[in-house]
Amino acid sequence: MSHASNHIILSRDCESIRIPSGEACQLSSGTEVFLTQALGGSFTVRTDQGLFRIADKDADALGQKPQSSSADAMAADLDPDAYSESQLWAALRLCFDPEIPVNIVDLGLVYDLQDTELEPGEHRVEVKMTLTAPGCGMGPAIANDAREKLLALGGVREASVEIVWDPPWHQSMITPEGRKILGL
Repeated sequence: MSHASNHIILSRDCESIRIPSGEACQLSSGTEVFLTQALGGSFTVRTDQGLFRIADKDADALGQKPQSSSADAMAADLDPDAYSESQLWAALRLCFDPEIPVNIVDLGLVYDLQDTELEPGEHRVEVKMTLTAPGCGMGPAIANDAREKLLALGGVREASVEIVWDPPWHQSMITPEGRKILGL
């Protein structure tokens, strides 16, 4: 599911992150939510208290199947024995802003990717990325998601994702594919 508007009643308490503040919250069993986005192994829901991001591990509270299986299937297409920069970019394309149905690469948020071989077959990956707005508290969650997806690749022993603000992001940085998804 890429974009939906499903009415759901949470079947159990679950952890969440308030969007855009990044504040950790607990949504209670019985809370009425509307599923607005299900991409990259997380769910964005709207409640009468605002937007929240729910992790894949809590998919059952939404009556959904975990997305990790689809993300794992996409990652499985990456040959772990053929480590390459294109695999790194493909992993980053599995990360999404919780409010925008476009991955962080096609949104133009990733500014730099550096790959250093530590020893044969073992790499350190360093990413510099930005956010669509400087006040967005979701930065740590998005950066951690990117880091985890990189670390899941064969051959990546260390990964870091740094949020930077120079140059400031603007819509012209969105790739043609991202523009197509957004109807721009």
